[in-house]
Amino acid sequence: MASRTERIDRKGHSIAELSQKTGLSKATIARHTSRTREQWIEQKAQEREAIRAYHDDEGHSWSQTAKHFGLSTSTVQQRARRARKERAKKQEQSPKVA
Repeated sequence: MASRTERIDRKGHSIAELSQKTGLSKATIARHTSRTREQWIEQKAQEREAIRAYHDDEGHSWSQTAKHFGLSTSTVQQRARRARKERAKKQEQSPKVA
């Protein structure tokens, strides 16, 4: 796991690099390049859905899915299970069209 100063911003620059380029502190750079909680939650939901789709819709095995996403088999299974639950909840909440 990367340390706080090794994190990368959305354009591929490390916080240390940006700090040196701009003269701002590393803490200031980290604060201004961070995602909001809502953005982070949405990104994680999209990642879970991608795992679910790769396994369920495309028919890949759990080991292939784990290798593709660079995660353990148990992790992709847990994330797919959660994505299925989120998907079912969304479908229940959407109004039924006759």
